Amino acid sequence: MRTLKIYQVDSFTAEKFKGNPAGVVMNVDGLTDLEMLNIARELNNSETAFILSPDGTDHEVKIRYFTPQTEVPVCGHATIAAHYVRAREKNLDSSTVIHKIGIGILPVEIIKEGNDYSVIMTQGRIEFNPPLAKQERGNTVKALGLKEDELDPRCPIQIVSTGHSKVIIGVKTRSKLDTLSPDMLALTEISKAINCNGYFVFTMDSEEKGVLTHGRMFAPAIGVNEDPVTGNANGPLGAYLVKHGLAEYNGSGFSFKGEQGNAIGRSGIVDVTVSLRNGKPEQVKIGGRAVIVFKTKFQL
Repeated sequence: MRTLKIYQVDSFTAEKFKGNPAGVVMNVDGLTDLEMLNIARELNNSETAFILSPDGTDHEVKIRYFTPQTEVPVCGHATIAAHYVRAREKNLDSSTVIHKIGIGILPVEIIKEGNDYSVIMTQGRIEFNPPLAKQERGNTVKALGLKEDELDPRCPIQIVSTGHSKVIIGVKTRSKLDTLSPDMLALTEISKAINCNGYFVFTMDSEEKGVLTHGRMFAPAIGVNEDPVTGNANGPLGAYLVKHGLAEYNGSGFSFKGEQGNAIGRSGIVDVTVSLRNGKPEQVKIGGRAVIVFKTKFQL
């Protein structure tokens, strides 16, 4: 029998019971895939991060991510949670940590702010798929409960990835975004056809100072009907805004704040930074705050 240390962390917020909850499990070396999946299922967060020792000299820590149904290659809010816990446990100073995750070996910036921390993760390679074909687009719009005249005409519906792809859908108004009621079974079936499990609906109809976008993310195909605040959706959105000329930027960078989760009472803020080269998005970083809700020990 072994004892694991488990944290429940709310990411992209400094306020408990807001943002996106993630499980963080420490000292998991030697656990089987099934044991990790069972723990993730028991915690029942959209994702749980498992912190492992490095398996090479090119990184300091290895992290794996599980939903209650399956392993995923990367998760934004669980990364913020995992590194926040690790920084607190190790009393780290501001520093850069190199981690190994499902999409590769990447840096994470730890920023000490008094007695607390914020975390910034570099996301994976930016990839744009062509806009969805007519039938797939129509099926997606219908499954989301949208009408054509409610869509933002500036925004093609397409899959974008910075490591874990999402379908990006723009709508005109915040009121429509907040009242969406998608057909989850239909979205699950569409996911099989387009090989993408997440649908990120956003609007630039924002009246909040300093907030550029509001969004909601649905991923029923992996057991997450609605994810409160999604790093791997807001990150690709940043690249998308640049590509389609929806963002104003100067020089080689563009930064904004994206709000998500308000419609389900778990509002959080994702800080997104897009590096550009020759006017094209080259790299995305996302960051935010976190807060520990509870920690416990678990015998397995």
